[in-house]
Amino acid sequence: MKDSINIAIAGATGYVGLELIKLLENHPKSKIIFLLSRKSVGKTINHFDKRIKSKKLPKLTNIKKLDWEKIDVIFTALPNGEARKMVNKLPKEVKLIDLSADFRIKNNKIYEDWYGIKNKSNKERNSIYAVSEFSKNELPKFNIISCPGCYPTSIQIPLIPLIKKKLIKLDNIIVDAKSGYSGGGKDVFKKFPGKDILNSVSAYGVGRHRHMPEIDQELSFAAKKNVKISFTPHLIPMFRGILSTIYLETKKNISARKIHSCLKKFHKKNFFVKVEKFNTHIGTDEVINTNVCKISVCKDRKTNKIIIISAIDNLIKGAAGQAIQNMNLALRFKENLGLK
Repeated sequence: MKDSINIAIAGATGYVGLELIKLLENHPKSKIIFLLSRKSVGKTINHFDKRIKSKKLPKLTNIKKLDWEKIDVIFTALPNGEARKMVNKLPKEVKLIDLSADFRIKNNKIYEDWYGIKNKSNKERNSIYAVSEFSKNELPKFNIISCPGCYPTSIQIPLIPLIKKKLIKLDNIIVDAKSGYSGGGKDVFKKFPGKDILNSVSAYGVGRHRHMPEIDQELSFAAKKNVKISFTPHLIPMFRGILSTIYLETKKNISARKIHSCLKKFHKKNFFVKVEKFNTHIGTDEVINTNVCKISVCKDRKTNKIIIISAIDNLIKGAAGQAIQNMNLALRFKENLGLK
């Protein structure tokens, strides 16, 4: 275990890249030596976020000028398709932690169908898809780590334990999820022309959101059978945070309290997962600027129906925070180092 690790961040000027910088600045074992960009070479990072005050951070450098021999970890917060182009240059001793969809989908055809990007690399077979709470023991074995999407993180943390314990029915899982507009990236206002994002709620990706195959894939792995959920995301007029409301049917004679007890027991030792008291109402204000996922199990008025509410900060637990949590686990650091 090294006393200090040298870090590069590719895509440093995006919402996630900036969040990585702010978190890693407070990580006792990290030293950022490369901030990489294609369009803003030579600028200082506080040009993009005035809250970043450090004068020790490097100026933005072109990605092509990265010196791989000087780094231990590279975080890639790039558009889909870009991280795959980098893996052929990746030294065996360097860990690549990716926050795009490039290594999330195991079936190449599905990836190409949903993202419209041809796969030209075979190295993703050596990658791991890592929701931190489910991958702790495996992470040190891999040097390509794929971080989940924000919505999939909020959905898998409560659902996978229940699926593995065979407590719920799988044929009618419904998720209604709401996200702050930072989830759409810096170009969110261009992506939704004509929408008053700051003053309205908008459903999008209805029936075909890019996170669907990722969610289906991981729930299917857990169930050891094919699972397809109904999932509708919404943008709401706030900057950050996700609230996923999940509607489930339990198996016969499985009560809502049994579901609550299962999640409480499963996540007892997971530092960043907090299962609230039964029938508690929760909101995103309780998790903003933290790496915490809060879960509430609520009873429905219908027999064998339950409602699970899951809240995360999409930029931290749904992106930069979980990426650092995965780095800590992969390098055998304390899991919450730099994330308290």
